[in-house]
Amino acid sequence: MSGTRELLRSVKNLRILREIAVTDGGLKGVGDLIDNFLDSEAMAVSIARFKALPGGADMMEQRFPAFQPQIETLELLPEGTLGRAYAGMIRRLNYDADFFRPRDTSTDALWLTQRIATTHDIHHVVAGLNTQVQGESAVLAITANQIGFPAYVLLNLLASFKAFRLQPTEYEAISRAIAHGQRIGLQAKPLVLQRWEEGWEKPLSQWREELAIPMATGETFSANYE
Repeated sequence: MSGTRELLRSVKNLRILREIAVTDGGLKGVGDLIDNFLDSEAMAVSIARFKALPGGADMMEQRFPAFQPQIETLELLPEGTLGRAYAGMIRRLNYDADFFRPRDTSTDALWLTQRIATTHDIHHVVAGLNTQVQGESAVLAITANQIGFPAYVLLNLLASFKAFRLQPTEYEAISRAIAHGQRIGLQAKPLVLQRWEEGWEKPLSQWREELAIPMATGETFSANYE
């Protein structure tokens, strides 16, 4: 039965990936892909990898509180801090604050998915990666590399295939972006473990140094959030 269930899941994943490709990464399709993996073997492996990280099991078992940043408060922090940089990014992109509403975190898979989804944009800021296609692929590659989050693995496979098949002139840039994200995943401390909300006042440069994040200086997918 397990094999049949995973086969059916794969078929559904293909339909979802087609929708994502058509809508250029529409959030609904991405959410559907993530949800389709919740009770999968791949998610179970990702959860096990998260728990194996120092402090990961405690963070998950305690159901570390939902990420709910107060953007208005963060905007008042000094220039150069993580909180100020993050708030500036959210304002510039006009993101919906309702995205941070608490959701069900009763299972390990639901909690991990909620944590990863709501802190995703902090990874852009801390790693200095833009929110265009290349920057997104780089950020996804970090978590895909560090804990094998299944939806992110598939999304980058789609990005690579789409560029190679339909936009060959973009393939090199996508490859470089993913490779950089994988480099961060291998060299830096686990971003998924960080309690960002306990260090909003810390300078962004200090976060980067402490986490040993290599920067993408000069790359087309880099961004300056300071």
